Amino acid sequence: MLSSSSFSLGHQLQLQMEGLSVADADLVVYVHPSKSGKVSQAILRELSSLLFKFNEAFDGVLLAYDVNIQDKQAKILSGVHPYFGLRLKANLLLFSPKSDMLLEGKVVKLSRESIHVIVLGFSSAIITAQNIRGEFKYKTKDEEELFASRSHKRHVIKVGTMIRFLVKSFDEEILHINGSLMPAHTGSIRWLDRNLEEISEFDRSATKSRGREGQEDKTFEGSTPLSYNNHIKKSKKRRITED
Repeated sequence: MLSSSSFSLGHQLQLQMEGLSVADADLVVYVHPSKSGKVSQAILRELSSLLFKFNEAFDGVLLAYDVNIQDKQAKILSGVHPYFGLRLKANLLLFSPKSDMLLEGKVVKLSRESIHVIVLGFSSAIITAQNIRGEFKYKTKDEEELFASRSHKRHVIKVGTMIRFLVKSFDEEILHINGSLMPAHTGSIRWLDRNLEEISEFDRSATKSRGREGQEDKTFEGSTPLSYNNHIKKSKKRRITED
């Protein structure tokens, strides 16, 4: 059994995309007396059981951990089963996708109706046709299905392409993401990283056009602006107590 007395986010760590964060955690692991001879193994087994599952206390999916046992002596707990508790300090790598965050993943399946993506090798995502901006046209080339940009000939999305997309929602129970390719700064990562100036110019032109028309374009409403030097939001420190 494990409980968290507190943890805080805020490590100055350069992560590759939004939704990833590092937490400093103060934990207590309760070990059965039968495991007293192999305490380290019991602790690692308990922490490993939490991997790739959403944890409400951490508000994210645990991807990795590094632990340091603080207690020199375990404290016996009173009750029917005399478990003993050990305090730990751990560094946790968490995946906590929220609406309007930018994530990256690999396209594993593509059709006229949808694009299917795997994020970090374990979480699935789907981008349906209504969430793919009109710039992209579905076509088949050499019997291969793909979405090709009408504006930029070399901007192509197909099976195997690494893409950057916006989060619309996240199902914590099955770790499934609904995504969007509506903002201009989403699409093939390789193409985006090579054509940043062109994208910026496109955004400026679109803004001027909307201003002339006097209409508000809802396409980019609620999207997270992308800083290409460091597009990770620095997490605010917080503490969570779990009974």
